[in-house]
This record gives sequence, C-alpha cells and structure tokens, in this order.
Amino acid sequence: MEDYHKPDQQTLQALKDTANRLRISSIKATTAAGSGHPTSCCSAAEIMSVLFFHTMRYKVQDPRNASNDRFVLSKGHAAPILYSVWAEAGFLQEGELLNLRKIDSVLEGHPVPRQAFTDVATGSLGQGLGAACGMAYTGKFFDRAGYRVYCLLGDGEISEGSVWEAMAFAGFYKLDNLVAILDVNRLGQSDPAPLQHHVEIYQKRCEAFGWHAIIVDGHSVEELCKAFGQAKHQPTAIIAKTFKGKGISGVEDKESWHGKPLPKNMAEQVIQEIDDKIQNKKKLSPALPEEDAPIVNIRNIKMPSPPTYKVGEKWATRKAYGVALAKLGHANDRVIALDGDTKNSTFSELFKKEHPSRYVECYIAEQNMVSIAVGCATRDRTVAFASTFATFFTRAFDQIRMAAISESNINLCGSHCGVSIGEDGPSQMGLEDLCMFRAVPNATVFYPSDAVATEKAVEIAANTKGICFIRTSRPENPVIYNNNEDFHIGQAKVVLKTKDDQVTVIGAGVTLHEALAAAEQLRKEKIFIRVIDPFTIKPLDKKTILENARATKGRIITVEDHYHEGGIGEAVCAAVVGEPGITVNRLAVSHVPRSGKSAELLKMFGIDKDAIVQAVKVAVSKSRNAE
Repeated sequence: MEDYHKPDQQTLQALKDTANRLRISSIKATTAAGSGHPTSCCSAAEIMSVLFFHTMRYKVQDPRNASNDRFVLSKGHAAPILYSVWAEAGFLQEGELLNLRKIDSVLEGHPVPRQAFTDVATGSLGQGLGAACGMAYTGKFFDRAGYRVYCLLGDGEISEGSVWEAMAFAGFYKLDNLVAILDVNRLGQSDPAPLQHHVEIYQKRCEAFGWHAIIVDGHSVEELCKAFGQAKHQPTAIIAKTFKGKGISGVEDKESWHGKPLPKNMAEQVIQEIDDKIQNKKKLSPALPEEDAPIVNIRNIKMPSPPTYKVGEKWATRKAYGVALAKLGHANDRVIALDGDTKNSTFSELFKKEHPSRYVECYIAEQNMVSIAVGCATRDRTVAFASTFATFFTRAFDQIRMAAISESNINLCGSHCGVSIGEDGPSQMGLEDLCMFRAVPNATVFYPSDAVATEKAVEIAANTKGICFIRTSRPENPVIYNNNEDFHIGQAKVVLKTKDDQVTVIGAGVTLHEALAAAEQLRKEKIFIRVIDPFTIKPLDKKTILENARATKGRIITVEDHYHEGGIGEAVCAAVVGEPGITVNRLAVSHVPRSGKSAELLKMFGIDKDAIVQAVKVAVSKSRNAE
C-alpha cells in the first residue's frame, strides 16, 4: 500500500458513477420510507464508493469472513448508503432498499447486526471508533492478520468525548491497520457543526493524538484513492471536506434538511439530474482478502482444574475474580482481559502477570473500554472480560446499552460494590450497578458470595451469550461452598435451612455473610431463619424463592449493599408479585452514604447482622400478634 498507483481514468469514472448510483439508491430508499437521512448519505457517496469498490478487500457473499477488511459506520443515520453499497456489490437485492425502515425488513433505520454486514450497532453517536479500535487491536495483536479496519464518522459526533478516548487509544497503541474517515460536511442536525469546514483544525487535533492526518476533497475519488493508499506506522485519519446533500440541487450545503427525505416529485427530478451524470452502468467488484486470519474456537471453555479453596478461608471476591480469570486464560488463548487502570484493585493484574500479551490496558476511559471490548468480541474472535470499579460502569451505560443492541458477548466485572468498601466514600461505591445491568436486555447479572462461586461465575460467563456482569466485593469473607459445588444461571442456593425456619432471608455478597451471622445469633434465641444466595440477580430463581418463602409463612427479608431502587429487593418483589400470602421487607442503602469503616457503614444503613436480627424479630412478632 506504500506505493500508490494512480487508478486509470476508466476506474476513476467508474468510481464516480458508483458514487452517484449510491446517491440515487439512498434518495429512493428514504423517499419510499418517508423518513431517513438522504443528505447525510450524499455527503459520503464518494467515500463509500472508493472504500468498498477500490480500497477494501472482502468477500461480498461472506460479509463476516474473518479475513475481510472491517467497516464501521459510526454515523449510523447514514445507514441507507451502507445498504446501497451492499446492493451495489450484489449482496442485497436492489428492490429490498425500498423496504427501508419497514417492520418486516432487515434494513432498519440505523445499522444492526441482524444484517450480516454489520458487526456493531451504531446510531448513538461517538461510539463507532471505539469498536473499530477493538477490531484493529484484535487484528494487529491477537489475529496478527492483514485485514484493515475502516470507520466513517460524521463531523457532528466528533464533539463526543468518547471519540477522543478512542483516538488516544489508537494513537497510543499505533494501530496502523486502522483508518478513520471524517465526513466533514459542515452541518449538524439543528445547527452547523462547531468547526464547520475548518479542516485544518481537525487535522491538528488528530495529529496531536498520534494519528497521520490527511485533508482531502471528499468528493474527489482520485484524492480519496490516493489517501487510502497511504500507509504509515500509526493510525490514519482522512479528513474529507464534503457538502451535506451533495448532488441534490437546492438542498446541497443548506441547513434544515437533516433527517428529511425528499418529497416524491423533488426526488424524481433530483434522481434524473444525478442519473444524467452517470457515464457507465458497469459495476465494480471488490478485491478479495488474503485469507490469513486464524481459525478460532471459543466454544465450551472449561477451567483447567476445579477451584482449590478451603471452606472458612477468607477471600475477597474481587481477588477470586483475578485468580479465576488468570486460570481461564490457560484454558483458551482467546480469553482476553481489559481494565481501566484499576487492575491492582480489580485483580485483573493476575491475568496480566500470566498472560501479558492478552491484557489490554485501556487507562481511565471506561466508555472506550466497553467499546474496545465490543470490537474485540466481534466475529467471535475473542472472549473479552473488562473490569473496573462497578460504579465507573455507570458512565459507560450508553456503550453497554448499545452493546446489547449489537448482540455483543462481553463480560464486565465491577468491583468495589456498595458501602462495604468503607473509607473511600460514595464516589467509589457501586450502588446503582445492579439496577443498571438488570435493565439491559438479555444481560446476565452474577453476584457471587464467595471465592468458589466467583470462579464458577467467571467460567459460566465465558460461555454465555449477551452481556454478563459479575459484581465483586472488597471485603474478605469466608468461603462457604465446597470446590465441587455446581452453579447454574438462574439457580439460587439455599445455604441455611431447618424445618423450623420462620423467615426467608435473601442476601448476596457481604450481606449473605451478614445474614449467616444473624442466623447464628437468632438460633441462640430459638428463632430459625432460612438463608438464600441468589447467585444470579438476573435471571432470578423465582421457583426456589417462592418454595422457601411458602415454607416460612410467606415471609421474605431481602438485604443488599445497593440502593433500594432496582436491586435485589425489587427483583424479588417482581418475582413474587401477585403471589398470595407473600410479604417482602427490603433492607438496602437508603441515601447517599459517606466515608467510614465497612462495619460502621453496614450498621449505619441497616444492612448488617443486627439489622437483620431486628427485622426478623419484627416479622415474627407481627405474625404472633396476628395469631
């Protein structure tokens, strides 16, 4: 690629013709749909033509081939031109474009992985480049293959901080297999973009982040061919000066046309004008990739040996996570770990120590870390585990939400949950994370209560589709399970049970151990309680909870190191709603906490063993009074 060979005039004309056909298809599709973004498509027509029919190497009928070049449309609202490209290439039927945005069509308003040519869902702006970085990192360091990754961004989304997190990541790791194309068409949705056509400022910014930045006329196929032909030992940013609505007379470079299809009469006239510029109907075929991506198998990954913990030994589940992940890394060389400069707290450093080449330091950029994980996991190239403090995943919620829409299989571990972390105070305490992850479609939420359960959670997560979240704690608590204990998603453990139990107490992590301590205290007063460890909060084991609640006169107490909203208590309430004779009393963190010792804070917020003892006594005396 270092040696640029100027395409002949025939090829250049064919690329111009292709660009105009892409314009026509985008206009037809959006007018038929009665909605969409034709002007955003038209500014990118030459970029897409050169990329897909001159630069990229891929198999048209096998869009997810591991050796294909990758493409991410970060400006997802320009989806119609992406669909037009795949129709032009022959993967989609031309007629299907007219079903854009219909309920029975795969061609949705923004790209989604239901489409074979889409790796990650986009449309929440500013996220495509992070995913592209993950793909490029995988190509360079894990696959060691020749495929390149291209990401098209709009100038409006460059205001998003997540774009610059990704720029910094790519610059730092010298991802020379990554090309970002900035479609600088000047206009945003409701206003011009802040830099308008000051392409030289974009260039300086990209260069400051360690990128090779080239300014081009984004409507010159020749300049684009030349720019794509340059390869440096750093990522490349092609800053393409374009015009929104290019080729649409009366609309080109005009405000107030964002997201508006052309009316039918106007569309017909514009299509005729653009069609008149096309000199040849002959279609170009892309070059084929070099098939050098290795065959990868990430199915059925099993720990190389059972856990080796002793019952009663004290372990923090955050440390057990690191031990488990390092161990899992020996089972499959596609298990990777990412962290946001918290590896000595989340214990992902144990993985780094044993598998240094498969550890990705993302630094303090959690939004980008999630996007990197999503990119690394595309096309089933890796099994990605990303970790940080549970509370810091809240700033990446949009990336997590989009990962679910992307049907991504990523595993996230949030440590330092709850007030039990102690002195660091509320800014470091994960108290909303269960609520957040329970809201994510198809997510699995693990909340292991000891080292054995943590190791099993890591192994299960590696083999589970969708977003997996593992919640780990800072305090050291005793191991309560034998090493051969079997764990399953949606299957709770009854950890304490007698025939005389009067109340069912459900806790997880530190509060499970508080519940066991409370049971010990109550036993001395001849009051017996049943204690349940849910293991997964989503899905929750409704059957076990109901069976045991009925055996204890319908009385449930939940206790959790989390805010009331969206946590274990609300999950249990949702599971038992409408069931006759069941009452639930929820103990949880009721307001913004403060610094203090772990035990002091558990006491202050009424989630320690004394609070559980008190709640049990109240429940038992209530029923005695009722009798």
